[in-house]
Amino acid sequence: MAPLLLGAVMLVAQLQLVPSRPAVVPGNEPGQPELVRKAATLQEEIPDGAAPNGSAQQLPQTIIIGVRKGGTRALLEMLSLHPDVAAAENEVHFFDWEEHYSQGLGWYLSQMPFSAPHQLTVEKTPAYFTSPKVPERVHGMNPAIRLLLILRDPSERVLSDYTQVFYNHVQKRKPYPSIEEFLVRDGRLNVDYKALNRSLYHLHMENWLRFFPLRRIHIVDGDRLIRDPFPEIQKVERFLRLSPQINASNFYFNKTKGFYCLRDGGRDRCLHESKGRAHPQVDPRLLNKLHEYFHEPNKKFFELVGRTFDWH
Repeated sequence: MAPLLLGAVMLVAQLQLVPSRPAVVPGNEPGQPELVRKAATLQEEIPDGAAPNGSAQQLPQTIIIGVRKGGTRALLEMLSLHPDVAAAENEVHFFDWEEHYSQGLGWYLSQMPFSAPHQLTVEKTPAYFTSPKVPERVHGMNPAIRLLLILRDPSERVLSDYTQVFYNHVQKRKPYPSIEEFLVRDGRLNVDYKALNRSLYHLHMENWLRFFPLRRIHIVDGDRLIRDPFPEIQKVERFLRLSPQINASNFYFNKTKGFYCLRDGGRDRCLHESKGRAHPQVDPRLLNKLHEYFHEPNKKFFELVGRTFDWH
């Protein structure tokens, strides 16, 4: 009886030593940053069957990093049409807000949607692109992550940036200066205006390329996404190595709103009414100053990424 009992105890001990997942996981190799190892360990510790349907929260394998007012919400909604994509509903601001980042990867994981093992988890926070600390922090979590960057004509982005803040003040019944008061100072273009700085794409891109090769960053043409979304989404599917599931029939032009809406399983949905607002009327001479200001920065950006865009 004693030998049988001893054998049973040894069998239990051996079973406990067998890991439920592979012992060597990505990010656990020598020489990788501590945060990468923590990310891998944290992901491994997620219990199987965390939800009744077998889904679990996963750290994102893809992040839409920006740009603000470039079309990030439209991109996320369109990408969510794919059955193999699970998208975080809100902007998480983990890597750019210290109060969030200080809470660690466990907190970040808790903000992610529940997803099946085969699904790709995506989050979008457009402020990431222009935040100096973010590229290194994202790289520390996962150097192999795939990044999506959606950009528009820099001048149009500036006007859209102003429009959003303007309407936020209108809703709160607070006064807000005209765009000319922001764009012009002492008769010259006010280069200290934050909205202008956000549109200097080459400066921010240089920071990201210090940590990620260009092949890890797919740039979505935000202007084309507005005019003809399907071809742009096809490119995103290929970049993310997703099977082609999104079709041209998933998009229809809403004449009332003036932009494309989505058709998902017979259900129609459009972006929030805050999207697609008319920009303020700007003096053509000031608009020309904007175009001239961005001419050289745009050229630098084109050289940096090896492609051109149809911008002024």
